[in-house]
Amino acid sequence: GQSDKGVSRQNNEDNFCVEEDLRLFIVADGLGGAAAGEVASRMAVETIRDYVKRSSTMNEPFVGDYDKRFSNASNRIASGIRLANQAIYEASQSNVKWRGMGTTVAAALLDGSKMSIAHAGDSRIYLIRESAIVQLTDDHSIVSEKIKSGRLKKKEAEGSEVRKIIKRALGTTPCVDSDHDETNIMDADRVVLCSDGLTTMAPDNVIS
Repeated sequence: GQSDKGVSRQNNEDNFCVEEDLRLFIVADGLGGAAAGEVASRMAVETIRDYVKRSSTMNEPFVGDYDKRFSNASNRIASGIRLANQAIYEASQSNVKWRGMGTTVAAALLDGSKMSIAHAGDSRIYLIRESAIVQLTDDHSIVSEKIKSGRLKKKEAEGSEVRKIIKRALGTTPCVDSDHDETNIMDADRVVLCSDGLTTMAPDNVIS
């Protein structure tokens, strides 16, 4: 994993986690227009990581409703995200300097050959198999909705005034809906988790 603050901001609001023992991978991108984005992204990564670590060795209860459509691993990562959202929101309410802070998140947890993924916001997860790259997540953004509905072309989105407006993030509301999915992984597959700091600068073929 690696990160770079880029040229437009004074601090780096991204945080990430590579836990090979847990087979857990997380990227979080603090909201650039809000206070303490780097605090929110760090809290997201640490809360999810610590919850997954505890629940893998102890009888840690799931947080929120258990979704029977998905495996224990998927419900574990969903629980971690709910816990992180709660922690960030409560922290923002208790400290005026942190009021309104939030972060996107994308997380992957491997169990054998099955990968559980979850995300909120516009941080993404890609699967690269042979010469093909597939985006496994859909951005929770106004631009993404317009592209899906046919009101905006992908090329036009690059210059859109609402390109950076996201519709979901951790910590901005008491509860958050994150999207979840599961996919099977093959030996030669590569998986990329990244923030919009990469996807707004590099097209898919460059990422792969």
